[in-house]
Amino acid sequence: MMKSILLAAALLGVCATSALGGDRYATRPPVVLSPDLAAPWIMQLGGRNVRPVVYQRPVVYQQRGLFAPRATRRVPSALTQPVSAINPGVPVIRHQIEPQYLPQIVNYETKERAGTIVIDTNNRFLYLVMDGGKARRYGVGVGKPGFEWAGAHKITRKSEWPDWTPPSEMISREAAKGHYLPARMDGGPENPLGARAMYLGSTLYRIHGTNAPWTIGSAVSSGCIRLRNEDVADLYARVNVGTRVIVM
Repeated sequence: MMKSILLAAALLGVCATSALGGDRYATRPPVVLSPDLAAPWIMQLGGRNVRPVVYQRPVVYQQRGLFAPRATRRVPSALTQPVSAINPGVPVIRHQIEPQYLPQIVNYETKERAGTIVIDTNNRFLYLVMDGGKARRYGVGVGKPGFEWAGAHKITRKSEWPDWTPPSEMISREAAKGHYLPARMDGGPENPLGARAMYLGSTLYRIHGTNAPWTIGSAVSSGCIRLRNEDVADLYARVNVGTRVIVM
């Protein structure tokens, strides 16, 4: 009996020694899966007493500031409408003159002789009559409502870079609106009469330039006829004192 027990113990020891010698990975700890299902599988290397690593789900902070997505800014619809759509009766300011108001040679049938100036205030055109049924046409700004007029006069004076003395009626009228005009303004680029002026008879009206060319084609003046500075300079060089001017 005792002999059989000793033999069994010897065989068990030989098997255990053989198993330990043949297994190079006997001391490797088992693979541990993180309790968090979002964590990766981990291969633990080291001794048997190494504690398994537990990964926590990373905290993701919402970005704010420089790289955060910007909310779309909606512009109120009223701001995208033309001025005239918001306030009917207020003209839309143009920063470029419309092509039809640029100087050009056109067909023009009239009984007036060549050299006469004819101003069509309704259509905002000034015609310098030429021979052969032609005319040189310029775009103009004319008198605003309440300041329209018509008639025939002659150019009685011409002036380059004229000074401006507002009429007393204009000074009073503008003061009532809270706009205070100077008693006199020297000629120059800031002067509302622009580069040239041609005075009509004994009236207060003139054909002159403007430092606001975007108003050409509109009814904005106090009765004077205005052209772009380059256009009034061109017209000024083509006419003389005594030229007949017809406003209709």
